[in-house]
Amino acid sequence: MKARILIAEDDTPIRLGLIATLESESYEVIAAADGVQALKLYPQGKFDLVILDVMMPKMSGYDVCRELRAGGGRTPVLFLTAKGEEIDKVVGLKLGADDYVTKPFGVQELLARVEALLRRSRATIAVSESAAALAPVFYLGSAEIDRRRFVVSRGGRTEAVTAREMKLAEVFAAHPGEVLTRDVLLNAVWGVDYFGTTRTLDQHVAQLRKKLEPLESGESVIQTVHGIGYLYEP
Repeated sequence: MKARILIAEDDTPIRLGLIATLESESYEVIAAADGVQALKLYPQGKFDLVILDVMMPKMSGYDVCRELRAGGGRTPVLFLTAKGEEIDKVVGLKLGADDYVTKPFGVQELLARVEALLRRSRATIAVSESAAALAPVFYLGSAEIDRRRFVVSRGGRTEAVTAREMKLAEVFAAHPGEVLTRDVLLNAVWGVDYFGTTRTLDQHVAQLRKKLEPLESGESVIQTVHGIGYLYEP
């Protein structure tokens, strides 16, 4: 199935070039000439990616992204920007953008970033959907986890888990033996518009581990895969 991409770019030659480039890679492309038009088009179709020029008349790419996230839109957003200063990139990421490309950009760089965002988004959706299908009570190793009571029971002791820890437990339980990247876990648990470091994820995994394992255990059912993410081995 073709990925659907919404583009908002006020520069006509660039907009036409983007359309031609993406369609040549078999993407379905809908284009807007400004931010206002992009916001009108967004609810009309299920888009897999939104590409926004930052500087546009009527409504900037920043404002469009802010509106999409405020309305609950979780579609990945890629910014096109002529600005190179770090502060502008940080502003965009804080608003909920997933990546950016600085003009002028090469075709291969653009396509690589588009591909990476679509791949990450699909992986996150698959992870979230499988986690949601778990039974009310499930297991991580020998620990019993009750989704209704938000507790984990192990070796005669019961402890409460936080909402984030529960979501992490659900994702791991739904994907035994599968290496899950930090990006996928962050998106599945914190959402695609989360702006923060992987340190937050690592801290939550560490807390979950403590609740899953007996005190004398030296081995974790949730293993760290250095430089990539985590692996749950039943």
